[in-house]
Amino acid sequence: MARHIDTLTAPTLKHLRGEWWDADFSAFLHETLRPRPGTRILDVGCGDGTAELSLGQLRVSQLSLFAVDRDVARVARTAAEGRSHNCRLRLAGGDVTRLPFVAGAFDATFCVAVLQHVGDLTRAVSELARVTRPGGRVLAVEPDNSARYWHSSSPLGAQVFAEASQFLAALRGLRGDAGDPAVGPRISGLFSSCGIEPVSIQLFPVTVTHIGPQAPAFWQARREAVQAALRDAGTTPLAAIGWQYLQTLERYAQDAARLGAGFVEIQNTMLVATVGQRSTEGLARRSA
Repeated sequence: MARHIDTLTAPTLKHLRGEWWDADFSAFLHETLRPRPGTRILDVGCGDGTAELSLGQLRVSQLSLFAVDRDVARVARTAAEGRSHNCRLRLAGGDVTRLPFVAGAFDATFCVAVLQHVGDLTRAVSELARVTRPGGRVLAVEPDNSARYWHSSSPLGAQVFAEASQFLAALRGLRGDAGDPAVGPRISGLFSSCGIEPVSIQLFPVTVTHIGPQAPAFWQARREAVQAALRDAGTTPLAAIGWQYLQTLERYAQDAARLGAGFVEIQNTMLVATVGQRSTEGLARRSA
């Protein structure tokens, strides 16, 4: 997957689900969820409905697609998008830790880039297990943002990356984001403890490269993202760290312009796709 991630402006893949979703990932989703006539599939944290449109394009007869998101306005947009593509879709507002469905309601349940923002992971994964029928599929796709790779041909590359990481990580705390941005590799263990038998793990690298001179708009977008973050920091001590980072970013942009055709920037992070099967034995042990 080669898409527009930017570790200099975002600490996680939080808002980039539609940016790295491609045909290969859609194929993996279809193969994993096994949609058949009459299958009931739930997408937890549906976002703008990317998965629903992808599954709907299969034209599987009597396929029942359900989606839930805690952002009610987003749910409304997803519903409208689905209708415009003749996709039969049922939506609801709700939170992953309190899903508004009865036990065993779905043949397959999945979430993509959702659990990284959840404080009570055990409760969330238990809910995924609860609403999935015995023997049904559960899929969680989450990043390991702690394993990001970064390279820049600029001598300032290491400094700007370090300052960005420090500022953006601290900003997550200030915003009250209690989730684990490196949750991806932990999902298998969470599945096992919540009545889901892990079946397979697949890694999806998400990579972007910049080679040669970049357009002014590229650097302006970075400046604006950091300036927006600084507004969130307000007058807290974090603001001083942010202003220092913004100054380093300006020098980095100037150095990149100096390098011209010799400028290279490489970023990579990893999505961990964990597939499980809802186990009645595991649930029995947990409730004993």
